[in-house]
Amino acid sequence: MARAGESTHHKGRRAEEAAAAWLEEQGYAVLARNHATRRGEVDLVCREGETLCFVEVRSRASADHGTPAESITVAKARRVVAAATDWAVRHGGLDRAMRFDVVAVDLSAGRPRFTLYRGAFDASGAPG
Repeated sequence: MARAGESTHHKGRRAEEAAAAWLEEQGYAVLARNHATRRGEVDLVCREGETLCFVEVRSRASADHGTPAESITVAKARRVVAAATDWAVRHGGLDRAMRFDVVAVDLSAGRPRFTLYRGAFDASGAPG
């Protein structure tokens, strides 16, 4: 649930924590959080089976400005891809299957609600 007076940054971090825990319940292994480069950032680096999953977490406290998934732009997706590529190069993941997922976290209810979009975009940043 959104908390009165809570900063956007704090809400985002809380949504990422909740999403990471939820993904682990779904069978994902969280390998890294908030991998940032000068060109972009990826919220969660996970593994589902043998597939590396780079996960963007999007949250909204209300639907006034659209859904969390609708807030992903091509430019944002490209920044995630840049950070994901950097992570894969640094950690020897280029030889694995990779996927870009989005977890939408709805904070408008008493408990967060999650929607997973597997393969939400591809390495060009285009919707998948």
